[in-house]
Amino acid sequence: MTLKNILPGRLGFGTAPLGNMFRAISDEEARATVEAAWDQGIRYYDTAPFYGAGLSEQRLGEVLSTKPRDEYVLSTKVGRVILDEVEEGARDLGEKGGIFEHGNPNKIVHEWTAEATERSIEGSLKRLGVDRLDIVWVHDIAQDFHGDLWVQKFEEARTGAFRVLSRLRDEGVIKAWGLGVNKTEPIEMTLALDGPQPDGFLLAGRYTLLDHEHALQRLLPMAQEQNVGMVVGGPYSSGILAGGAHFEYQKAPAEIIAKVNRLKELTAKHGISIKAAALQFSLAHPVADAVVPGATKPSRIAEDIAALNEKIPAAFWHDLRTAGLVSPAAPLPDNA
Repeated sequence: MTLKNILPGRLGFGTAPLGNMFRAISDEEARATVEAAWDQGIRYYDTAPFYGAGLSEQRLGEVLSTKPRDEYVLSTKVGRVILDEVEEGARDLGEKGGIFEHGNPNKIVHEWTAEATERSIEGSLKRLGVDRLDIVWVHDIAQDFHGDLWVQKFEEARTGAFRVLSRLRDEGVIKAWGLGVNKTEPIEMTLALDGPQPDGFLLAGRYTLLDHEHALQRLLPMAQEQNVGMVVGGPYSSGILAGGAHFEYQKAPAEIIAKVNRLKELTAKHGISIKAAALQFSLAHPVADAVVPGATKPSRIAEDIAALNEKIPAAFWHDLRTAGLVSPAAPLPDNA
């Protein structure tokens, strides 16, 4: 079964912000945001134990566990086991240090073995309050968290998580599995394996208006050839394309701010929103089956739906290409 056949639509809801990413939000605000997504027809939800050390899953589950299970698609991730004990001292999260400092204080074990994968799934089901998962992503076996050790983590996942998830898929326990990462190389390595093959992947931040050339060079042609689908995570590049100040989970550098300003000038010229341009660009590639922007306010859900449906003139895409703001190899809506 392909990813496209599993996903209920092209717009999903990414729940990293529900884990208090960058800032603390109240349980009430989190609940209202998930309810707004449901009320406005969103039926694909993505989460992870890592998001706030289980907080995102708990908050998402509080709402979804009350909904008919057959009416939505749910994905979470493996690679982090959340313990009952409290973390002592600062967490070591590689380049992402401090991202979830407002989340739960629980200790996180970073492990991709077979045993840890099964424990991770059990913990997720409990926090979410559901009896099954649809898609499971192998989370963050990449350079941004592990530096030069990332290949060791990949090998741990290849002999552990990959095999467990492939078996669960073959047994019909889950519908699909793949990688959920912020870098292209682990997915490229997985697609080149003779062993367990993924059904898709969630690529965060690497297929956006601001950052897409690397993915176009090798990964996306491989995925297209193998009929492996992509869920685009982080389509707003950590918020900078939606009015925020972050890029790659950090304060945006000057050169990124300058490029965003050029994009804003072009969207203003054509009377469209930059969020619409960002979402529709990410979905224009044939491999892209869905996009999962995050939100912490109910109003953001309506904005995302409007952005997806906004009519963008072909002239905008033509001007975007002419200005050199996108790769010549990037597919654009309307074949501009």
